[in-house]
Amino acid sequence: MILAAIIFLVQGFGQNISSARDSGAGKTVSADSYAGKTVSADSSDAVRVILGRDLIRIEDNQEAVKIKVGNRGLTILESLEAGERRVSFDQYHKNEKDDRETLYARDYRNDYRDDRVIRRKRFRGHWAGVEAGFNNYLTPDNNFNLPENIDYMSLHSGKSRYFNANVAQTSLGLTRRIGFVTGLGINWNNYRFDGNNNIIKKDNGEIEKYDPELLLKKSKLSTLYLTLPFLLEIQIPATCSQLNIAAGPIGAVKLYSYSKMVFDNGDKVRSEDDFSLNMLRYGATLRIGFGNFQIHGTSYFMPLFQTGKSPGGIDLYPFEVGLAFTID
Repeated sequence: MILAAIIFLVQGFGQNISSARDSGAGKTVSADSYAGKTVSADSSDAVRVILGRDLIRIEDNQEAVKIKVGNRGLTILESLEAGERRVSFDQYHKNEKDDRETLYARDYRNDYRDDRVIRRKRFRGHWAGVEAGFNNYLTPDNNFNLPENIDYMSLHSGKSRYFNANVAQTSLGLTRRIGFVTGLGINWNNYRFDGNNNIIKKDNGEIEKYDPELLLKKSKLSTLYLTLPFLLEIQIPATCSQLNIAAGPIGAVKLYSYSKMVFDNGDKVRSEDDFSLNMLRYGATLRIGFGNFQIHGTSYFMPLFQTGKSPGGIDLYPFEVGLAFTID
């Protein structure tokens, strides 16, 4: 559009610009109306052509040639200093005090330091939003199959789900497409037991099997954690959206836990306890997405239960795999 406007204006108003240059310093020459739009030229120090109500403007002086179409512009420098670009793109903004449009930059020369600051401020990570998926845990040798003495801890994988609400986010840009992301989230885990049992905490804090001696419809252990990530995110432009990859450590602090049993006859029993769960836990998370949709996984290096009090004395390490929808 800018190039087409340049060609159109140069052909239509070339004679007016030439006459403006020859009319002498300090004089302003008004050109004829063209297609209902007024064109004027100012030759005091520069040649200026304005079409309509400042819809299209061309300025030519000793330092640079500036072309403005709408709120976008193009600047071509006549002379260069070390490290400067000859051609740059500009954006104009309304001045709140006098309602005039001015360049975002203070002059024609690019301030690369300010430009980098602007790009860093434009970086937006992908954390705030909602997540859902499946959770489970592994033995110290990364095995799903639990030893026979703690088979009561086996989970119904398809019904052991989690839900996360990431409610706060801070983005720290290194560049426009690379930066650090942190924030806060609420992590709600449901560990649905596969057997007709639940768990109970003994007086010494150890976790053991609880047999209700009645048929259960469902039985689960639920936990609620506050999470804090620190991610490095890289964004790769792709058509109208972008690929984004983020990874880093994540920590969590336990807020609440309880167990629940629903019997076949409809009766429900809920027990609130800490179940010797670790108050703090940490791990690593990886997120890969396109736009605002991500696939992510989190693995915790801290066992679910306190060491020495876990079922059968065997540490169980939780993990999560699911989908996320973020608001950047």
